[in-house]
Amino acid sequence: MELSEDLQRGLHRLADPALFTPKSFAALIRAAFLSVSEAQAAETALDDAELQPIEPALVKHCHAAATTCILEAVKHNADRAGLSTFLEDCKFDKDRTELFWTEYQKNKESLETLLGSIGTSPPHITDVTWRLQYQIKSNQLYRHYRPGYLVNLTVESSDANQKPDISFNCSMEQLQDLLGKLRDAAKSLERTSQM
Repeated sequence: MELSEDLQRGLHRLADPALFTPKSFAALIRAAFLSVSEAQAAETALDDAELQPIEPALVKHCHAAATTCILEAVKHNADRAGLSTFLEDCKFDKDRTELFWTEYQKNKESLETLLGSIGTSPPHITDVTWRLQYQIKSNQLYRHYRPGYLVNLTVESSDANQKPDISFNCSMEQLQDLLGKLRDAAKSLERTSQM
């Protein structure tokens, strides 16, 4: 697990007992887990009375560092030994490390689900069906006599709002062009994976 120097400085400050008492530390850690796991609670997460006497810029910096640490730990599926070692490198004492681990265990499953639902990848194509359409006549007076293809891509996506299938019509030339581009993409991907 790697964090930027700025975020590590935030964790070092969070570990400092002169800046954060045990109660304010616990409040900030709970706020960090709450702001990541519950969207409604994110706005009021730092309004805890224990955090009011501390400089707001310091609270925000440490909150960002703790939140990033939480997300990285979930992303890398950190175990107790790995997370404890990382936190001890950031000068966390045993009690603070134990509190962090306890909160991490309580929220780990929901955070894994949350991170798994976030995706920027395009839909995964699972099947392709097509059929030949022969257009004899259109709404104009002349006849066409040309084939067309109706292509239906069945996709799998984790986003419930997305339409399940992608359908389009194309001419033979357009289909050949698409096929050529897909072959080029496959060759490029194969070359990249061999590097």
